[in-house]
Amino acid sequence: MAVVSVISMQSRPDDLRDEALLRGLARYGITPTAVTYAPVGFGDHHWKVTRGDGHGWFVTVSDLDHKEYCGVGAEAALKGLRRAMDTAVALRARDGLRFVVAPVLAADGSSVVPLDERYALAVFPHVAGHGGEFGQKLSDAERDRVLGLLARLHGRTPPDSTPTTTLEPAGLTGVHAALNDLADAWSGGPFSEPARHLLAEHAATVRARLTDFDALAGRVRHRGAPPVVTHGEPHPGNLIQGDDGYLLVDWDTVGLAVPERDLALLADDPAALTRYAELTGRTPDAAALALYRLRWNLLDVAEFVRWFRAPHEGTADTRSAWGGFKEALTQLAG
Repeated sequence: MAVVSVISMQSRPDDLRDEALLRGLARYGITPTAVTYAPVGFGDHHWKVTRGDGHGWFVTVSDLDHKEYCGVGAEAALKGLRRAMDTAVALRARDGLRFVVAPVLAADGSSVVPLDERYALAVFPHVAGHGGEFGQKLSDAERDRVLGLLARLHGRTPPDSTPTTTLEPAGLTGVHAALNDLADAWSGGPFSEPARHLLAEHAATVRARLTDFDALAGRVRHRGAPPVVTHGEPHPGNLIQGDDGYLLVDWDTVGLAVPERDLALLADDPAALTRYAELTGRTPDAAALALYRLRWNLLDVAEFVRWFRAPHEGTADTRSAWGGFKEALTQLAG
């Protein structure tokens, strides 16, 4: 289980002014009568927006300085985020995948609108239904229904905008750097030194898991399976049960990869993925499943290491993140 997915951003960003958010909404032709901050999800910030006639949207503001999986640096992250959102739009509009909850387009046709040099806005339609939770146990029937969605997604010709993922995510570089910097004090904020001591306690385990990751990545790379369009995080927390079945949200992680990138979040045993094999003719690879489950856990550690080595304050979000860091290291050891 990935820890970051169960942490909510409790506080809106202090340096994002209401006027900037309203200007961004105006580019969609939206003049809201109510804007309510929604403390859900990790990394991005969310608002519920309604106008006088009751029409509503779900609004996401991304911090481009901390969107490394879309691109390193705000400019690259904005381009990567746009590619991801454009891909979601194409999958729904071009390929008819109605379970894809894609963003609505701004007046100029953009799927993502910059608010300033750091933040960018995406607007989504309000979706009626019951949302799941990360870590929620799916029944066999529910898992098979999700596998049916993934089989359809993986079988589509990738839109030209689809980002390409890498087996070795950039975030792991920060973990290696932190492991090599355990002797000197960390000074980013109140949790920096506790984080250094905690990582030092688990350093042997983290190094061992990084070695395991390299070995698994080599096996998967040698296998040479063709990439498909993957969502990246199709766990229950990104599923909404609507009137016509499951809907899949949060497409900023969409990218080309082997199918196991998605499948690993549903099961670590290929035998539990029989329905997918029946629908696609592809038998999931055990090594690739293990790789992506380990990758998920290592990226949790990488996110918290980056957080606590950087300048930060003792906010509700950082206190929540501290608990998440301890849990992430415990899970990695397990």
